[in-house]
Amino acid sequence: MDRSDFRAALHQVADLVADYLETVEARPVLPAARPGDLLADLPAEAPEVAESLEAVLADYRQLVEPRLTHWNHPGFLAYFSSSGSEPGILGELLAAGTSVNAMLWQTSPAATELEVRVCDWLRRLLGLPDDLVGHINDTASISTFLAIAAARHEKVPELRHQGLMGRPEQPALTVYCSEHRHSSIDKAMVALGLGLDRLRPIAADQDFRLDPAALAAQIAADRAAGLLPAAVVATVGTTSSTSADPVAAVAEICRREGLWLHVDAAWAGSAAICPELRPLFAGWELADSIVVNPHKWLFVPMDCSVLYVRGIERLRAAFSLVPEYLRTADQEAAGEKPLQLMDLGVQLGRRFRALKLWMVIRLYGAEGLRARLREHCRLGRELAGWIDADPHFERMAPVPFSTVCFRAGLPGASEQQLEAFNERLLAVTNRDSPFFLSHTKLRGRYVLRLAISNLRTEERHVAAVWRRLQEQAALLRAA
Repeated sequence: MDRSDFRAALHQVADLVADYLETVEARPVLPAARPGDLLADLPAEAPEVAESLEAVLADYRQLVEPRLTHWNHPGFLAYFSSSGSEPGILGELLAAGTSVNAMLWQTSPAATELEVRVCDWLRRLLGLPDDLVGHINDTASISTFLAIAAARHEKVPELRHQGLMGRPEQPALTVYCSEHRHSSIDKAMVALGLGLDRLRPIAADQDFRLDPAALAAQIAADRAAGLLPAAVVATVGTTSSTSADPVAAVAEICRREGLWLHVDAAWAGSAAICPELRPLFAGWELADSIVVNPHKWLFVPMDCSVLYVRGIERLRAAFSLVPEYLRTADQEAAGEKPLQLMDLGVQLGRRFRALKLWMVIRLYGAEGLRARLREHCRLGRELAGWIDADPHFERMAPVPFSTVCFRAGLPGASEQQLEAFNERLLAVTNRDSPFFLSHTKLRGRYVLRLAISNLRTEERHVAAVWRRLQEQAALLRAA
């Protein structure tokens, strides 16, 4: 494209994005698509000659956009939402336009230093101490992977060179977590060669929080069996119920046992910008590492996951590896040691993710962000109250933040019948609907799950989905 064509194209795409956001509420959250629909409409081979922008954008409007699941829809209540705000979208556009790779300070000084500063801003907003140093990854799955890898290195540093295979003298390392942990913990155990059999899910209490006494007992049993405990993952805001593990008690066990403590606060961590919610996070300031995802509840477009580590050199020790062609002799000769983001994980190429987080914080301000999180928590409490007041429904978990777990009742029904009834209720509520809910299981019981964290969700949407649930449940009971 020449400059004038490119400028015109940018305006066209900007209008597409703006139109989409203006009309997203009028669309069904879930598309009327079947597996393979889009594949059938797309040619099997790439075009040999260039096509016009008009043709490409027409196909986008007619083929792609109608088959999206609309995460920006105010009725998207199924999972922890990734609702991109307008400031974040602008930041994403600028990052794409500059297309820098922030692997070294030298390859993008501004991207490196903006990441340092914006992670500091967020840390202070969360009320965390200065010795927790942050950097940005794509998702919490990778942030948690890096934290457990650093814990493995710290416990057995020779594994960096010798590896785990063919070393029968090396005791197996164990990692501990709640039975309600995120599946990324399991995947990290697989990818790091520690093995699922060495992950120790710890029983939770009646409010779905990890039991510290059970944790201490499991660590003692593993030591007695000749195993080597390495790390504990505590969760604030579990995926199913958003329960908050008693991190302070877990931190004391980790201190006593010499274990790395990682706190998974991927979704709920953003809520700590509200001082009144910080008691739910008590003890997380003692952790060795914490993950918070601004792309979940701070309205930053995918992807933006901040990993804080107490002592950034602990990540360097695990991951730094500098080939000759990436040595920056000028800085080394001058005695300068700028942060090299490539030293902090497995990836070399790094997108300029800090830019969109920087723009969201600046254009909303801390108070603007707090106001939206407080409103989401108020809506969660409001819905919980409606459920508690309805004899035909039952709330299944506490509501510390803004996610509500519940189920519809069926007089005289067995657990198996209740599960089948609520499965049908979920299906009809989501079908051809302006709403999308999900489910989970708590203590083996099937429950519906409604997560309020979408930037565009208002009280009228929560009230409407509640009416729909009541109406559909009544129809199913009468059928």
